[in-house]
Amino acid sequence: MGGKAFGNFGGSGRERARRRGQGQLEAQVLAALHHSPGPATAAWVQERLGGDLAYTTVMTILSRLHAKQAVTRERSGRAYVWTPAADEAGLAALRMRRVLDGEPDRGAVLTSFVSALSAHDEQLLRTLLDRDAADGPGPADGLPAAADLTTADDPAGTEEPPAAPAPGRHHPSDEARGG
Repeated sequence: MGGKAFGNFGGSGRERARRRGQGQLEAQVLAALHHSPGPATAAWVQERLGGDLAYTTVMTILSRLHAKQAVTRERSGRAYVWTPAADEAGLAALRMRRVLDGEPDRGAVLTSFVSALSAHDEQLLRTLLDRDAADGPGPADGLPAAADLTTADDPAGTEEPPAAPAPGRHHPSDEARGG
């Protein structure tokens, strides 16, 4: 099977593998899977990566991606065929959720994230949150309710809450921007 190689580097296989940064191999494997016409075998992925990686290395990467829920697999004879679990935007969102899940203070992480957004991205996020709030309550995601977030620094509850937040939602940018 011919085709475009993803990540063909010079030197021996071991030298090339060492040059790739952490996560770079996973990104290359995902890119190859996104370019496949359908579910792909590990051998197909190996070939698309330029053939410089051992088959077992490709299988290890695919298995790690499966454990991270970034790819799905199903049996095809004695082998597995692999498919990306989501499009590239969905995989980016999965990575963002994993980072957030790894932090003990979700509110602080979200506040920092939102405070660094451009005005355009902030407005896009507000629009998406408002649309989601209009569709009904969001999933139980472990975040405190909006009232809990707005009074976290004011245990006595003496501060006025922000004006009319979207039902069931809190915009972290409100706190980050002093509102």
